[in-house]
Amino acid sequence: MSTYPLPKFHFSVNWLGTEIGFTEITGLDIEREVIEYRQGASPDYSKIKMPGLKKFSNITMKRGTFRGNNEYFNWFTAVQLETVGRANITISLLDEFHQPVVVWNVQNAWPIKIQSGDLKADGNEVMIQSMEIVHEGLVILNNG
Repeated sequence: MSTYPLPKFHFSVNWLGTEIGFTEITGLDIEREVIEYRQGASPDYSKIKMPGLKKFSNITMKRGTFRGNNEYFNWFTAVQLETVGRANITISLLDEFHQPVVVWNVQNAWPIKIQSGDLKADGNEVMIQSMEIVHEGLVILNNG
């Protein structure tokens, strides 16, 4: 067992069959809803709590803008044309040997928002674009 926690800066994304580099990925959350219930004849004046359905956050993926690269926009446009191109996405946190240690398998994802970076005449930063996706499932595998 390692004595140090894993750094979060070394990761890869397999998106639509290709490895794509991203600057930042957020929203890898899973939450379970709570069902509260109280039977009418219960002697306790409180509810019991039971596990309900799973709920997943939207995932936001950010990367630099490249000349001639329209993958975000093409995927988003396909959804607008009512041909929802759902895709499975694999996000892997890598170790120092470039091997996956923690893997997030995103199921049936499709984009709901594309955002371009701000334009700034006196700026000295890389132009970042982001895409927000929704999905129907997130499976986390820890290969450690």
